[in-house]
Amino acid sequence: MNPETSPTFRYKTIDSIQGTLIFLKSIFNVSYEEIVNIYMPDGQVRKGQVLQADENATIVQVFEGTHSMERVETEVEFTKDVFRVGLSEQMIGRTMNGLGQPIDDLGPLFVEKRLPITGAPMNPVRRTNPEDFIETGLSVIDGLNSLVQGQKLPIFTLSGMPTSEVAASIAVNSRVLAEEQELDVIFVAMGITEREGRYFRLKFEEASGANIAFFSNYTMDSIVERILTPRVALTFAEYLAYEKDRNVLILLHDLLNYSEALREISSAREEFPGRRGYPGYLYTDLATIYERAGKVEGKPGSVTMIPIVTLPNDDITHPVPDLTGYITEGQLLMSRPHLKRDISPPMNPIPSLSRLMNEGIGVGKTREDHANLANQLFASYSRGMKLRQLASIAGEDSLNDRDRQYLKFADIFESKFINQGDTRRTIEETLTIGWETLTVIPKTDLNRISKKFIDKYYPTEA
Repeated sequence: MNPETSPTFRYKTIDSIQGTLIFLKSIFNVSYEEIVNIYMPDGQVRKGQVLQADENATIVQVFEGTHSMERVETEVEFTKDVFRVGLSEQMIGRTMNGLGQPIDDLGPLFVEKRLPITGAPMNPVRRTNPEDFIETGLSVIDGLNSLVQGQKLPIFTLSGMPTSEVAASIAVNSRVLAEEQELDVIFVAMGITEREGRYFRLKFEEASGANIAFFSNYTMDSIVERILTPRVALTFAEYLAYEKDRNVLILLHDLLNYSEALREISSAREEFPGRRGYPGYLYTDLATIYERAGKVEGKPGSVTMIPIVTLPNDDITHPVPDLTGYITEGQLLMSRPHLKRDISPPMNPIPSLSRLMNEGIGVGKTREDHANLANQLFASYSRGMKLRQLASIAGEDSLNDRDRQYLKFADIFESKFINQGDTRRTIEETLTIGWETLTVIPKTDLNRISKKFIDKYYPTEA
């Protein structure tokens, strides 16, 4: 399809307008996801995208909505092209809307290239294993559920949690430990409020030296824009990674808002619903987003992804987090009990998991004792949590002295290791604090750590 040589035609065949959709009679030679120009009698020109094209009807989703649209005199032009976004390295440090257009006060962009937002499919054979550690500055992630370049590691959060603060902290503080490797961050906010947007802009402006591109889609914006926003941002990420050889971390906040928009569009199209009203192709649609992360053989760049998903009613079996868990490589789980205990970030390491952690830690990447230390901290904290539950039922007096040590360890581990407020920690600081918390339990119980590491790293003051 070449839009420069293919003729275009305008049609006055709108049968009906429903919500953000316009329904036309079946039109010959129309393609799925084709972009259309909509010319209104008052001179306005809006854009839309073909959602359905068959012998029965042609359905177009209008980006700006159909308010004040007149059915009879409105003309629809099919462009013979898909949605393309103008890209430039100048987008780093800028604020864009969900369609990739600058909305800050820094002037227009010099567009280097226009690419379709569907992206190029990644050949599975050419995928390479993620192996380089990304330091987020948060001990609960770096020490226990490490993020690796090319990984897709979601955060499952709950309503009322300080999710924006945690997400902004990761965006501002993340860096690659490998020498001579910079990290560009793309922060994608979908369905956020004006207050959240101001918070993110302020945080990113305060982060001097951080390479952050901010794509923002607000609650009052079109739901069609919300569907396009992650794909626009991912196209930019792929452009940086595979054409400019950059390492990119992209945060998508919040995939629940995206999925709700997808469900709304599916309902407007009167599609047969799947689980809880979501379209039956929800899994496939999410996969087209998540699977754009990774590393490609022969390319020095990479795309690492942190999707953020709110669990409705704290239900991890909800379709969006459930399907996300199938596609991605682990999960980080926010915890309401941790929030009540004033732990920041309120993240519970026990149900969290990073399936690629072992690929990115160890000698030459973080530190030789990292894996052993993480295993010991997990085991000791898990035991302490079980004893805390037992003590809440039978009373602390029912515990022996060793059990009380593990109970004390759980408290110290939460207050000193997980809890760090706004402080950024290096991986060295994280591992050092981890060793310090272990001094609360008997040294003879450190059975998950090699003796040579105990001799080398165990605090001498203990």
